[in-house]
Amino acid sequence: MTLNQFKTLLQEHADKAFQLTLPAGDAVPFSFHITEVGRVKKSFIDCGGTLHHTETCHLQAWVGADEDHRIASGKLAGILHKAAPLLPNDDIPVEIEYEQEVLTQYPVARAEVTKEAVVLHLEAKHTDCLAKELCGVPVGTPTKTAASCGCGP
Repeated sequence: MTLNQFKTLLQEHADKAFQLTLPAGDAVPFSFHITEVGRVKKSFIDCGGTLHHTETCHLQAWVGADEDHRIASGKLAGILHKAAPLLPNDDIPVEIEYEQEVLTQYPVARAEVTKEAVVLHLEAKHTDCLAKELCGVPVGTPTKTAASCGCGP
């Protein structure tokens, strides 16, 4: 989901609550706060030597002791409006950072509007070899955790 799509969704449903659902289907507790809005720019070289650049709108969700807290879609739209100087490009994807056992960044898989809330369904983020042809890895090969792609000196 792009930042533009996200802002539009929040503005169109400003009176509804805002909720997050993790990849396994568990809901982030309703009392979460959005404690940070930022633009994350990443420049890197893949194992084949190609330079890449990515940019995302990064929202940090945090659950504190305030169990009565609820964030409305309209309030989050207002927070994003305040962050506009940091987010000059509305075509960047939105990612949610949330901590359970570990701190994880989740891309948005889809959004759902229910009678009560705007719900973002989050998906897992995965690593991958970006130079499969140079590494001799067939395109479409599933990535194995903690496995080397075989590239390098």
